[in-house]
Amino acid sequence: MTEHNLKSFLVDKKKLIDDLLPLQIERLKAPENLKESMLYSLNAGGKRIRPVLLLATLNGFNHGDERGLDVACAIEMIHTYSLIHDDLPAMDDDDTRRGKPTNHKVYGEALAILAGDALLTYSFEMISSIMHPQVTAEMKMKLVQQLAQATGPEGMVGGQTADMDGEDKALTVEQLEYIHNHKTGDLLTFAVVAGAILAEASDKDIEYLKKFANQLGLVFQIKDDILDIEGDAKTLGKPVGSDTSNHKSTYPSLLTLEGAKQKLNDHTKRAKEYLSNVTMNTSLLEEITDYIVSRDH
Repeated sequence: MTEHNLKSFLVDKKKLIDDLLPLQIERLKAPENLKESMLYSLNAGGKRIRPVLLLATLNGFNHGDERGLDVACAIEMIHTYSLIHDDLPAMDDDDTRRGKPTNHKVYGEALAILAGDALLTYSFEMISSIMHPQVTAEMKMKLVQQLAQATGPEGMVGGQTADMDGEDKALTVEQLEYIHNHKTGDLLTFAVVAGAILAEASDKDIEYLKKFANQLGLVFQIKDDILDIEGDAKTLGKPVGSDTSNHKSTYPSLLTLEGAKQKLNDHTKRAKEYLSNVTMNTSLLEEITDYIVSRDH
């Protein structure tokens, strides 16, 4: 796949998810202000990298998008819920997200919390209700179980807790890696694994894809840490240097900026090594990996 084709893939799949997400919310029989708050954050944009990874994995196993769309939307809903809650005054206390006021600044803290709760719980309803004929009850059960694990106390929520506990403390690289593996990496890993489950991949392939995605999650976070220093606030849609002002340990703060860039390269290489063991067309996932490394936002 050429760079032009990769860009087209990313743009097309992002638009597909952008178009589908509002439809999933608008059909709900729920209070209008709750739906409006949910849609506000879902429509705020973002790269949609997790849904894209799921669809790219399906693509690598020669399957189309259709069987993965409900899970792709569910993943983005959970990611969005985590951002709404992260931005709250009790958490990161951020006023802007992607260049717009954060949810609680527009709708108030109570409704922002409820919108996040609604996105989280509705995502599981969506997966359990998939109607695609090739998606079996066993596959849905496996997806729900693995998503719950990826986002719960052993996954994203555990990582967020460790992240808060680590504020104003000098963490080790191992402690920082634990935070990122769970706060960011587990949901990203689930996106890739979900694509493999939906594609009926072998257990061996799923295991290598899980290892690939785990490394990719670290690549994603290390790049975020680097962009917090080198990035452009307008391009990022948020202030740079927030990690420093919030007294958070980052890869650059622990390893220096050059050390963080070397760590980025190491994890990128390891990710591609794991990917090379999977019996699928890996070119699209390889190019998305390179895109994550080279992105400017």
